[in-house]
Amino acid sequence: MTFLIVGLSILLLVGLIVWMKVEPFIAFLLTSLAAGLSLGIPLETISGSIQRGIGSLMGALLIVISLGAMLGKVVADSGAAQRIALFLTQSFGQHRLQWSVALTAFIVGIPLFFNVGFVLLVPLVFSVSYQYNIPAMVVGIPMLAALSVTHGLLPPHPGPVALVAQFDAHMGTTLIYGLILAVPMVILAGPLYGKLPYFKSMKVRPLAVFSAKPKPVEELPGLVNSLFTALLPVFLLIVLSLVSLNFSPESPGYGWIQFFSDPNVVMLVSLIWATYSLGISRGQRMAQIMEGYGSAVKDIALILLIIAGAGAYKEVLMDSGVSAEIGASLEQLAVNSLILGWLIAAVIRISVGSATVAALTAAGIISPLVASGGGDPNLMVLAIGSGSLIFSHVNDGGFWLVKEYFNLSIKQTFLSWTLMETVVAILGLVGVLILDLII
Repeated sequence: MTFLIVGLSILLLVGLIVWMKVEPFIAFLLTSLAAGLSLGIPLETISGSIQRGIGSLMGALLIVISLGAMLGKVVADSGAAQRIALFLTQSFGQHRLQWSVALTAFIVGIPLFFNVGFVLLVPLVFSVSYQYNIPAMVVGIPMLAALSVTHGLLPPHPGPVALVAQFDAHMGTTLIYGLILAVPMVILAGPLYGKLPYFKSMKVRPLAVFSAKPKPVEELPGLVNSLFTALLPVFLLIVLSLVSLNFSPESPGYGWIQFFSDPNVVMLVSLIWATYSLGISRGQRMAQIMEGYGSAVKDIALILLIIAGAGAYKEVLMDSGVSAEIGASLEQLAVNSLILGWLIAAVIRISVGSATVAALTAAGIISPLVASGGGDPNLMVLAIGSGSLIFSHVNDGGFWLVKEYFNLSIKQTFLSWTLMETVVAILGLVGVLILDLII
């Protein structure tokens, strides 16, 4: 019955948005209420579940997304993104832009959460698209594949790190195995998959906040300034992460390192620098720069509401216990432990939306099996991480992030982002099984 209720709630959400044209945020609220009632959550606590879901997700994303939009705005308006795009083209050639974007996203995606990396790199994708008249999704798919793979498989992302601890796996070994899998996964699901004719025919106009008109080359900021400012969040997080390895919690400077390595603080520091390096130092008035920041936030307001709605729906499903119930029923299947871990994570991911929640819930279910010797714990981390990426759809904030930033329809988002995520998940399982035969 639980499977049926979850399936019907997803159909209700899709129906409200696609057929009745209800604003997605309102559709999420209505679906969350309906799901909460149907799944037996006490009436007096449903509203609290919705509020917690919105609060927890917005608490994690609001600052990063808002500051990221402002950073993207100044990077685009100043011509920095255009300068970087010219450099990429000259370095890799226009016919290999997908590979350069995939490489950039893979490097960026190792230290950054998916949402932070997405907000950071999407202006670059749009700039390349506008500059060379390439459909946005042709360039976007390699970026999305690289960010998704690093998020699901590689430490220091929260899902893989938590799985390593839960299975008593070895962090270094898991990272090595993860890199062995990640490289071919990104290549197949990114540049190669992105070459399908479907993406070339997908004519969409991405979010206007990043659609700055091309400037004459002589008016562009310098390459070093452009690269350093646009990728400053990455530089800061990598450097601070390395520095933090030499500090114990008892060290005097530990608190400062943790403070400045927080993604919210990193984005704020990066925006302050960008305001100076790409704005004030190049003759712009502060009022003009702030006006651009205001328009950037207005452009992403609906995105924030939609992601908040997805958080409400996810929390209702979590509070109802649906993920644990689904996982427990799958545990009874007599299959290879790695496939079972992947399958449990996949079903929970489809049901509740969050890849991290799916991974951690699946780990709790499968951990007794691993502890008893049922599978290599390092490979189980990667199997569950891969399964947690499958079939992102309307209950996942990432689905709406991609849809709204790239200005896709629901159908286009399913046929691009959702399908790409499924390809990544299946490739991950195949890779894990091959490694299991070799090791």
